[in-house]
Amino acid sequence: MSIKYKSRSVAAILAFASILTVSGLHKFYLGQPLWGLLYVILSWTPIPRVASAIEGVWYLTQDENSFNNNFNGGKSLVANGIKSENTMAQLAEALRELDTLRQEGLISEYEFEQKRRYILEQIS
Repeated sequence: MSIKYKSRSVAAILAFASILTVSGLHKFYLGQPLWGLLYVILSWTPIPRVASAIEGVWYLTQDENSFNNNFNGGKSLVANGIKSENTMAQLAEALRELDTLRQEGLISEYEFEQKRRYILEQIS
């Protein structure tokens, strides 16, 4: 069974749309059908509309990592390789430039190693 990536923006839009339309759309989108059904059942009260507004703000204030941990099983869209290719190219270029500085004698071997470690830690 394939788990589809859930967007934080779409979840927030659906949460805010639930204020004016059918309550609980964002819950169905995020894979929480029981909560979505509860929102629909209680839609004659203001409770799901207020909760949807609060959740919409919550989705927008979360950073991508927190949202992914909560709703995407900790996986991000980077895993698909879209962003990772650019990141790897930038990393390789930075390491090449750093090596050039070392070969030209502008930085010491110690400085090279420290900066290389720092750059490599940025991707992990």
